Amino acid sequence: MLPELTAPELHARLQNADDLQLIDVRQPEEYAYCRIEGSVLIPLGELAQRAGEIDPDRPTVLICHHGVRSMQALAYLQHRHELTNLLNLRGGIHAWSVQVDPSVAIY
Repeated sequence: MLPELTAPELHARLQNADDLQLIDVRQPEEYAYCRIEGSVLIPLGELAQRAGEIDPDRPTVLICHHGVRSMQALAYLQHRHELTNLLNLRGGIHAWSVQVDPSVAIY
């Protein structure tokens, strides 16, 4: 089982000012439409070339629309780059919109 956290758990950690890196693996048009404040866009298709942008010393939360692409990204980064600091946002930006911040657009 790959490590996950829920939208409310992520919200609590952000409220506590935990030093988290937020990586959004959606497409640029999805990211432009809605995103979690402070997240950085690295589309899934660019992850292999841009994996070096992920700080191995900070907890990193991977985000997508519903949590599927981000789980693929997490599995890839664990397997190919041996990163152990990764968490998947269960339910993705959709869960964030529904459970934490209704001002973030749903699509």
